[in-house]
Amino acid sequence: MTHAASTAVRLEPSRPRYEGANIRTWIGFKHLLYLVEESLLEFLRGQDAGPQRLYLEHGVGLQVVDCSAQLPSTVQIDDQIVPEVQERAPGRYRVTLRAPRGEQHREVARARVTVALVEEPGAPRTVPVAAELQPLVVPSTSALGAGDGEVPPAVAGATQWTWRARYFHCHYSDRVQHSAYVRALEEVVERFLAERGLSVRKMLATHGWIPVVSRVRVRLLADARMDDDIHTRFSVGEILKDRAYEGRMDCHVERDGRPVHVATGEILHGYAQSDGAQAGELVVLDEPTKAALQGSRP
Repeated sequence: MTHAASTAVRLEPSRPRYEGANIRTWIGFKHLLYLVEESLLEFLRGQDAGPQRLYLEHGVGLQVVDCSAQLPSTVQIDDQIVPEVQERAPGRYRVTLRAPRGEQHREVARARVTVALVEEPGAPRTVPVAAELQPLVVPSTSALGAGDGEVPPAVAGATQWTWRARYFHCHYSDRVQHSAYVRALEEVVERFLAERGLSVRKMLATHGWIPVVSRVRVRLLADARMDDDIHTRFSVGEILKDRAYEGRMDCHVERDGRPVHVATGEILHGYAQSDGAQAGELVVLDEPTKAALQGSRP
């Protein structure tokens, strides 16, 4: 972690997790965001700022608070991903993932990631936080001022879903981590589609289509904690050029009888052909699909 923008650092290649190969051998957006996060962690470890050291020596928890990614190309399970990380400003990074395509390496993800160092009351604290890291230290995620705590009004036809924040959704025995909301976004989209008669299985069987994501962002606004009930809402906005639809996720918890906005997500979704000569190519959405996406539940 340095004071000014640094030279991009190329890291050792890695591969996606097998868990992410759900349709054919393609990798979904969730596992690409996992690769972005893991690449950033490797970069920070190379600067002696890995999460273990930050926690055990400085008493702070490394928290990804914002990740925005463009996904311009498909990724396959056996692709060897070459990550590149650059610090743009204190706590702000650009992560680029490339995969071999013929004689070249092609970008498969371009991400901007913001991190904070959250004070951990029960953590060991043997060394003061270095001066260059002090601007990143906050008492809580809400102290970053990314949101006002107010939950946006409900949209007609939105999908509502509540999940319990289990220990495996959390970091440092307490706070819900960024990747938990990435998983929630994936699931709430699937629930939304199923409610509208567009389940993944049905669209594969009837159209040979599979959902694809070209842009995604997940931001933390305030802390949710272990055993909180996370009330999650998803709705669809505009359909762009009959090929993709914009979706929004909002998550809140109850605090002292009032809702507190803890996370939000945005996603640009479309469909690709799942088989045949056009496998992987975006399709034009037909009228029944557009009506189901923007209408109420059947």
